Amino acid sequence: MVGLILPAPMSRLQRLAGRVALAIALMLAAATTAQADKRVALVLGVSNYQSVARLANPDSDAAAISDVFKRMGFDIVELRRDLGVIEMRRAVRDFAAVAADSDMAVVYYAGHGIEVNGANFLIPADARLQSDFDVEDEAVPLDRILQAINPAKRLRLVILDACRDNPFAERMTRSVATRSMGRGLAKIEPATADTLIAFAAKAGAVAGDGDGAHSPFATALLNHLATPGLDLRLTLGRVRDEVLKSTGRRQEPFVYGSLGGDTVALVPLIAPKVDPDAESQRDYEFAAQIGTREAWTSFLGVHGSGPYAVSAHAALDKLDAAEKAREKADLLRRQAEQQARQKNEDVKKQIEEQAARQAEQAKLQVSEQARRDLEKERQRIAEQAKRELDDARRQVAEARRQAEDAALQVEQAKKQAALDAQQQIEAARRAQEQRERERQATLAALTPPAAPAPASVVVPAMDPADIARLLQAHLKRVGCDPGTTDGAWTAPSQKALDNFNRNAGTRFDVKVASLDALDAVRGRPDRVCPLVCAKGQKAEGDRCVQIVCDGNDVLDAQSTCRRRPDPPPQKPKAVSRQEPSPRGRARPSGGADSCGGSCEGD
Repeated sequence: MVGLILPAPMSRLQRLAGRVALAIALMLAAATTAQADKRVALVLGVSNYQSVARLANPDSDAAAISDVFKRMGFDIVELRRDLGVIEMRRAVRDFAAVAADSDMAVVYYAGHGIEVNGANFLIPADARLQSDFDVEDEAVPLDRILQAINPAKRLRLVILDACRDNPFAERMTRSVATRSMGRGLAKIEPATADTLIAFAAKAGAVAGDGDGAHSPFATALLNHLATPGLDLRLTLGRVRDEVLKSTGRRQEPFVYGSLGGDTVALVPLIAPKVDPDAESQRDYEFAAQIGTREAWTSFLGVHGSGPYAVSAHAALDKLDAAEKAREKADLLRRQAEQQARQKNEDVKKQIEEQAARQAEQAKLQVSEQARRDLEKERQRIAEQAKRELDDARRQVAEARRQAEDAALQVEQAKKQAALDAQQQIEAARRAQEQRERERQATLAALTPPAAPAPASVVVPAMDPADIARLLQAHLKRVGCDPGTTDGAWTAPSQKALDNFNRNAGTRFDVKVASLDALDAVRGRPDRVCPLVCAKGQKAEGDRCVQIVCDGNDVLDAQSTCRRRPDPPPQKPKAVSRQEPSPRGRARPSGGADSCGGSCEGD
């Protein structure tokens, strides 16, 4: 029986030991990886700007991202909101000390950003930015952020939700005409390996602040950033796809930089716990189904210790008690049968002896009275023998009943042992299910709830005058000047739209200010119509400046500087009193040319 249940106990024991060792090694490796990496994060959000309109979402975006980093198990998460330039620079400096001995350093920023002359800057809450010369003093350069997280060993990550339409750029004056200032942020290539910079929108494009509780970019980050074991590049790819879908492909996040070939996950994969008693439980269930001494002895030969070994010893003890009770009942039954046989033989012997004596007495007493007495005695002896025989039979029946009770006790002991084993199995299964629910709850706690579907937005109808006023403003922005922006669609406005059609290759009806024309003009980020300057001026960048010629040159009718022509020779002429002196006859260079060099006094 043992050979059928466990043909090779030692080999199964060795396999069990190997599986347990492998499971422990995997758990230790996962725990070592999760504990070895020191992950730190700095979260910045600016909503309450002092000199421009407030942004609705950066503060709530920063708070939600900070909570996600804490749920992900980051060692240090610093949340700072609505900082001025001095406080923001100090926060970056302090975080540099935190990131110095870290493995992963992450900086998240939500607010306004600006690009000046190819460099990117984060705009604090107290910035005024009257001119582009103020940017270095009143904003924090992105290069300072990269320098702060540079000491991190495995990963340096900067996430910028700062490509919003910048109100500072519209009012800033340029200190140098050649200094550029574009929409959104500029493209950047990190100089350090294992560094990623994630923009909410592609370089030069504008990202939306969103109509819900968070911006589209922050919402996608909250949905995917805490996915356990997911490589960071796949995480940012899923964020990009969600933002494209939620914004109707108007906004495309972009990632700059590169990582190596290893998987880099912000949240390590939680390895499932290995139950070291799984094989012991399976063998215990098998032994309980058989329920014999040999099955339990074979089980204990392989699993000599553990929770199931205790239950197996208890079941074996119950079987031993049942066997002893059955043996005792069998012994009592045999003793009762032996006593009954002995009494039966004694009764028979007594009857035979009594009969012999009576026969002998009958020979001696021939009289009738003697025969009657003999008959009575014979009857009494027979009745007594019958009573004794009945007593013996009752004793045999009692012994048999006791034997049957003992057999019934043995059967009940077997059933009770099987029931106890089944209860142990059910308890083990419930414990396993509880551990699985706890593991699922741990995974669910790391996964944030799905964002609610945005409510449908009812777009109100626009007044034609408002459409005309917006179209005039955007035509003026792209260089097709309609004159006024009063909402009256007059001939100058129609001429400006016609000029836009010629330069942009469109065919909008110039007689009507339509929404299609407004969307087309508003979608043009740069100048469309060429700059037209007045006579005597020239285009320089986006403005007209006066043409200035050298001392020997003059400006002709085509607004070109040419050499001043020599005056024609004059005939000698006597000077009278009435004639002005030569100094009085002199004319400015422009005046001499206007009369062809022949101007004379009165």
